[in-house]
Amino acid sequence: MMKIVDLGLQDYEATWLAMKSFNEQRTSVTDDELWVVEHQPVYTLGLNGKSEHLLNTGEIPVVKCDRGGQVTYHGPGQLVIYTLLDVERLKLNTRSLVTLLEQAMINTIAQMGIEAVARVDAPGVYVEGQKIGSIGLRIKKQGCYHGLSLNNAMDLRPFNNINPCGYSDLKVTQLSDLGVIISYKSLSDSLTHAITSLL
Repeated sequence: MMKIVDLGLQDYEATWLAMKSFNEQRTSVTDDELWVVEHQPVYTLGLNGKSEHLLNTGEIPVVKCDRGGQVTYHGPGQLVIYTLLDVERLKLNTRSLVTLLEQAMINTIAQMGIEAVARVDAPGVYVEGQKIGSIGLRIKKQGCYHGLSLNNAMDLRPFNNINPCGYSDLKVTQLSDLGVIISYKSLSDSLTHAITSLL
C-alpha cells in the first residue's frame, strides 16, 4: 500500500532527519510512503558533493546530506517528492528507480503539452537542454529515501550561485517559464499519480 503524506512548506534538515528515522525503523510490513513537500531556501550537497560547486551561497544555508548526486537548490515554488519505498519488495535497484522517477516527471509534464527527456549522462529531466527535474536517492538496507524535485514556479536565481548537479554550464527552467501555471496541489496530485502508476 502507498501512503501520500502532504507536508506543505518545511525546513529541509528536519525533513531529512525524519526520512532517515523512517527508513531505519522500516520493517518488511511497513507501508511505502510518498512525502510531498516544499522547502525553505536551502542548498543541499550530496554524499559525493564537492564544495567547489558552491560558488556564492550567501545567506542561504548549505546542508551536507546522505543522498547521491552533487549540489542542488530547494526553495518555495519547487515541488519535492520523497520516495520512502521498500525497494526489495518492489524489486527495484537504484538505476531502475531513477528511470521510473524520470519517466513519472516526463509523463506529468507531457500532460501539459511539454516534451521533456531524460539524459543517460546526467540523471534528471530536461526541456530543450535545460534541467527542470532533479533526482537524488539513498538506498540503505531494503529501503530508499530522498527523491525528486520538479521546478514549478520559483525564484531560479539561487541556481546561478552554484554549479547545479556539478555542471558549470547547466541551465535550469521551470513550468511557469514554459507557460504552465499549475498549483502545488494539482501538480503534486498529477506527479504522485504518475509515480504510483509506474510502480
